[in-house]
Amino acid sequence: MRASRRCWWATSDPLYVTYHDDEWGRPTTDDQRLFEKIALEGFQAGLSWLTILRKRPRFREVFVDFDPTRVARFGARDVRRLLADAGIVRHRGKIEAAIANAQAVLALQREFGSFARYVWTFAPPITTAPRSRRSLASQTDASRALSRDLKQRGFRFVGPTTVYAFMQAMGLVNDHLADCPTRRLVEPARARVLRRFQERRGAAIVAGCPTSKRSTTAPRK
Repeated sequence: MRASRRCWWATSDPLYVTYHDDEWGRPTTDDQRLFEKIALEGFQAGLSWLTILRKRPRFREVFVDFDPTRVARFGARDVRRLLADAGIVRHRGKIEAAIANAQAVLALQREFGSFARYVWTFAPPITTAPRSRRSLASQTDASRALSRDLKQRGFRFVGPTTVYAFMQAMGLVNDHLADCPTRRLVEPARARVLRRFQERRGAAIVAGCPTSKRSTTAPRK
């Protein structure tokens, strides 16, 4: 892929090039990878995503590959261990948020069958291809709805801008620029996932909110 045709942010570092071409915006339905992204977006707050990408191998090592079942069992000793690890972002609030978020993911799995089934009900059916970086939003109605619902369920570090970055990265929206070749690869896969998690449930998506047992009030690079 010619560098000039990639999204503008993906050309400044080889890690970004690989991340853009192989990961960013690819529809993701694996609960472990979805939890990882939620956790790492929390750690990114105040930092660049490139900083987190460089540290991601160590994050995966010390957070047992972001297996939510195992992370949910982390206790005070694990928090101390992580605070002493220079290979990650050593921030008590963010570490404790990752553990709390793992516990919240398990609750969603019990309620919806999977974390993926829950988050994908917030994905908008149609996304308009952005023509330039100026046409990209930092948050949307869907990200605000998902952020609000996540907070009600005990998630931390999930503001609407953070959540929109999560939605972009995990393919819930396709924000590859209109002339980026990856956009054309992503869109059919995104449509298939939408059909799987929305049409099969017969859920009417209203203002980005899912049908569930609970009622809900209506790239950061």
